[in-house]
Amino acid sequence: MRALISTWDKSGLDTFARGLAGLGWRLVASGNTAAALEAIGLPVERVEAVTESPEMLGGRVKTLHPRIHAGILARRDETEDVATLEEHGIEAFDLVCVNLYPFEEITSRRGATEADAVEMIDIGGPSMLRGAAKNFAHCAPVCRPGQYHQVLEELRARGELSLETRRRLAAEAFAHTAAYEAAIATWFNARDEFPDSLVVSLDKVLDLAYGENPHQRAAYYAERGARRHLLSRVEQLHGKELSFNNLNDFSAARSLAREFALPACVIVKHANPCGVAVGATAEEAYDKALASDPTSAYGGVVVLNRDVEAPLAEKLAAQFVEVLFAPGFTDDALNALRRKKNVRILLDGERRAGVPGERNYKRVIGGMLVQDYDAEIEDRDGWQLVTGELGEPQWGDLVFAARVCKHAASNAIVLAKGLQTIGIGAGQMSRVDAVRIAVEKAAEFGHDAAGAALASDAFFPFPDGPQIALDAGTTSIVQPGGSRRDEDVIAAVAQAGAAMVFTGRRHFRH
Repeated sequence: MRALISTWDKSGLDTFARGLAGLGWRLVASGNTAAALEAIGLPVERVEAVTESPEMLGGRVKTLHPRIHAGILARRDETEDVATLEEHGIEAFDLVCVNLYPFEEITSRRGATEADAVEMIDIGGPSMLRGAAKNFAHCAPVCRPGQYHQVLEELRARGELSLETRRRLAAEAFAHTAAYEAAIATWFNARDEFPDSLVVSLDKVLDLAYGENPHQRAAYYAERGARRHLLSRVEQLHGKELSFNNLNDFSAARSLAREFALPACVIVKHANPCGVAVGATAEEAYDKALASDPTSAYGGVVVLNRDVEAPLAEKLAAQFVEVLFAPGFTDDALNALRRKKNVRILLDGERRAGVPGERNYKRVIGGMLVQDYDAEIEDRDGWQLVTGELGEPQWGDLVFAARVCKHAASNAIVLAKGLQTIGIGAGQMSRVDAVRIAVEKAAEFGHDAAGAALASDAFFPFPDGPQIALDAGTTSIVQPGGSRRDEDVIAAVAQAGAAMVFTGRRHFRH
């Protein structure tokens, strides 16, 4: 039996190659792979000895040769193929172990140049893998170190790999090379905002017990080549396995928390914020966020952007929290939180920024809606004060409310006071109803709307929505503007002695 080995990632290779050699396999290897195997004392035939041709073009041409590819592609049950091998003195390969140049790793680094990227485009590796995968009936493709153990175990037990195993390895190899090509295409298309053909490659990160509902199967996949994803550098310190709904809520909460540099707490339920606050400390931020709507916070996802210490942990442990996420936890805090058997405690180890220009995908029947992420952080620069006057505290509440409102389902209204949400109306078909719900929520939990700020994710088509908030005591409003009846809305706000700001930017979220 004969194996062709050419790997960039040498992890586990010594054990795998020794295992093959111990079973009597002859090893053929290229360049650095051959050197690595020789260094551990294994007999290796170098590729150039097989091809009778040296490496060319600085290593760009090593395995692209008929004596390699004929050995991979030959069908042992085809008389003509066997005769061709004999005529040209070519030996067949029974296994091809190849992993590819780390294109995504290199191109995700800051400062990576086009030349760096181009040199990481593997040509020979995918060709060998695809050839072996096509000829899986006679040649087994092995494309990643995670497969080594199972392949060796089956060879030891059976003396060969079953057809079913080779078929599965072929499927994995084709998926592997397809994902690799997709990453390259994505990189080249980066300058074309919406190319005619868009390839998205995903890698499974986590199997999930079920989807949104128990009858739906589910898993979490990360976009291949992304510098970061929802669970990148996230460590689960405690609790049950993460669920589909946990991850959906966690994504919403984490995205919102990124809007704030000061200590902040975000509580999310069913992918909508139900309590958000900024405070002098993480504990104060949590107290304020929970007080926003303590009923909806029950069973929610809590995200903090500061470390959790023992006093805050005791408060969190007294609540039903599905997921708790923070950049750090003291030992005493963890001890307190671990008294709650099921709470999922996640440690944030991700410090890398996302890649500018990442796209947002929304599944529709038979396709995808693709758009830019609504990633711009709202700030008062460029906003227009269209009526009334504002002090700094009011400006602060308006900016805060606008940032929260961007992350609530449309139609969305957020009432805020003292950098704390006091009423959120989200996911309503009527903007008037969204205002009414926000005002009612504030009253339900004892919040005084007098002097509060209101944010709307889209313009008010009529004065009726703002009037409800003004009657409740709201004194400042931020909205995109752009309605044909803007002047009517401005007049109603001015008559109430309140202030209003136009941002010029809508934030629908569906």
